[in-house]
Amino acid sequence: MTMNVPDHPGHVVVLASGGLDSTTLTYHLRDMGANARLLSFDYGQRHARELECAVQMADELGIPHDVADLRSVGRLLRGGALTDPGVPVPDGHYAAESMRATVVPNRNAVMLDIAIAVAIANGCDAVAFGAHGGDHAIYPDCRPEFVAAFTASAMLANEGFLTHGFRVVAPFLDYSKADVVQLGHRLGVPFANTWSCYKGGAVHCGTCGTCTERREAFLRAEVTDPTAYAV
Repeated sequence: MTMNVPDHPGHVVVLASGGLDSTTLTYHLRDMGANARLLSFDYGQRHARELECAVQMADELGIPHDVADLRSVGRLLRGGALTDPGVPVPDGHYAAESMRATVVPNRNAVMLDIAIAVAIANGCDAVAFGAHGGDHAIYPDCRPEFVAAFTASAMLANEGFLTHGFRVVAPFLDYSKADVVQLGHRLGVPFANTWSCYKGGAVHCGTCGTCTERREAFLRAEVTDPTAYAV
């Protein structure tokens, strides 16, 4: 596994969903000595419960946290299970073809573009997000090719404004979800305070693709899963 992280991360804007991956990423960057600030997005997602977890993490770690309101944008993105209440969240394995219903068009590109602007405004050296190897099959904007292309685009669009050596940091691109869990476990990540379920109920449903992936990751990592599941 490779770690796509600068030797001296400096000041980093972290895309913080409140999920397991971005929370582990935040702890990892801080462990490396980075000065992180969190950026979350409310785009009208069905599982907005995750934002509560992001707020809690920021409070516990004592780091800056902003939530960008993109609900008006989310209302335009019909046809997907996360932003359209008329489309059910599919159950089953995370890698199944049916999980494409959970794709939000261009989501990571939109969020990273805003993060780049926030980084420039705050003099940060990098932006970071927690895409991992298991995302590649379903989400096109979680692939290494996307990260490379987006980085090149960001540098061109902001020439003269980004700091020297600016990076888009995605250290988990070669990681499985189980690898992320193992790393988080070593770093003391409070997994119980993270959210994965796309259905957004009071507790994790236990049957949707992200719940299935979460359960499987803890099992493969041989780490106790503290998550409460409805089923």
